[in-house]
Amino acid sequence: MTTARTVLIPSARVVRWFDNFAERHGPASYHVHGGALHASAADDATAVAALPFGRPYAGEPDPAALADAADVPARWGVLLVRKGGFAVARLAGERIVESKVGQRHVQGRTKAGGQSQQRFARRRDNQARQAYEAAADHAARILSGPLDALVCGGDRSAVDAVLTDPRLASFTQVRVEPWLAVPDPRRAVLDQAVTDACSVTITVTDPP
Repeated sequence: MTTARTVLIPSARVVRWFDNFAERHGPASYHVHGGALHASAADDATAVAALPFGRPYAGEPDPAALADAADVPARWGVLLVRKGGFAVARLAGERIVESKVGQRHVQGRTKAGGQSQQRFARRRDNQARQAYEAAADHAARILSGPLDALVCGGDRSAVDAVLTDPRLASFTQVRVEPWLAVPDPRRAVLDQAVTDACSVTITVTDPP
């Protein structure tokens, strides 16, 4: 049985990562297919590396060439949303130009039944809606102007709810991978999300 895992590697560490891959699994051969760099090691382990921001790779079958191609857009943004919290940032290259991190209280689930449960559910839905509206307000302000890419993360339904705001309609056209699985957004979470968004995504499959 094979197992697969995904890691996010900053471009400056990509060559060293593949060196370590070969040390662990044996000499590797490389080829480019489907917009990604594929590595096959002597023990049948594989690694598939994709550029950040959903860009296809069509360069030389070499980790150094892939790392050189991992460019960062001139104008892009990050939007992280979970119930009760959000983080949004506009960036120029790897530099955060403007950002906002906010929290809104959304009650957890209740074990109550009947009318009490219905009232609780309505209250919880209203709190979530207000949180998403606050996130949309800040996103509309901070992500103003055209963007080359928007990287999102957190809770997919929460992000989708925020992006239904008409002021953010144009950004749905520039949403790119990877999706960032983040905890409740805080400043440190946003900073790590920026690093992850700029990183090469490598999916590793171990040998049987």
